[in-house]
Amino acid sequence: MTFLYPNILWLAVLIPLLAAYYIFVARRKASLTVSTIGGKRAPRTLRYWLRPLPIVLRLTAMALFIVALARPVNITQEHEATTDGIDIVLSMDISGSMLARDFTPNRLTSAKHLAAEFVANRRGDRIAIVAFAGEAFTQAPLTSDQATIETMLSRLRSGIVEDGTAIGNGLATAINRLRESSAKSKVIILLTDGVNNRGQISPLMAAEIARDMGIKVYTIGVGTRGRAPYPAVDMFGNQTTVMADVEIDEDLLREIASMTGGKYYRAVNDEALREIYAEINELETSKVQVTNYQTYEELFLVWALVGLLLLVAEFIFDKVVLNRLP
Repeated sequence: MTFLYPNILWLAVLIPLLAAYYIFVARRKASLTVSTIGGKRAPRTLRYWLRPLPIVLRLTAMALFIVALARPVNITQEHEATTDGIDIVLSMDISGSMLARDFTPNRLTSAKHLAAEFVANRRGDRIAIVAFAGEAFTQAPLTSDQATIETMLSRLRSGIVEDGTAIGNGLATAINRLRESSAKSKVIILLTDGVNNRGQISPLMAAEIARDMGIKVYTIGVGTRGRAPYPAVDMFGNQTTVMADVEIDEDLLREIASMTGGKYYRAVNDEALREIYAEINELETSKVQVTNYQTYEELFLVWALVGLLLLVAEFIFDKVVLNRLP
């Protein structure tokens, strides 16, 4: 409970002053000197003990009226948020080279983990997942259910489709997921560690389609510079690790991003990839409009009615009850 006119509550200081006046002044004026009988004081009846009750009722009623004048109210605050969300497709390379161990524990696992962190910060947005190697497929359609997206990300693994790097197919499939999107902002984050060597669709042709549809494409090349350890199988069928050159078509990825108004990034380690996702998160912010509502529940009538009842009780007690008591 709060008060719309709290300064009126200062009138309450009159209550103890009036009480003091009653105790020290009015009571003395009302006292009478009576003779004693046989040296004994007249007995104090019930009326004597109830004599202060009317003034107590009156002062209490005054206090309640002061509270009522201060306009007590209950204020309920409500917030309504309207989110102008963004539709985002994560197009992720799951080819065999994504198992390279220049990231911890490898590129694919690190990329999935950091993508999940990115998703957790995108409340109100719809997100889809597209995976590609030699072919491309949709792992999750557009949804605002973050838990579902994080679960589907965790289930991505290398080797479930033919190996290779079909960047054009991965981009085209992502575009198809946004084809019927009505969002004001549509974004694709394409992550790969290789050179386009498979697929039926040219990456630049797919980029032109994205540009015409107003889709912004951020491209990320993952992999250290120089050579990186790759898992392999030796001639005896044993798991081993070999060092191989890291080949990323940065010119292609840079051109795709430039054509669509996005940006190209190179991630050489886990921390760099985390910073890239953080920067994209800052660049593509959702617009959230918050409307605040306040509901006022007036309480002054209750206080005033109780005060009025006390005044009626005082009148009845003073004029009727006390006059009948011995």
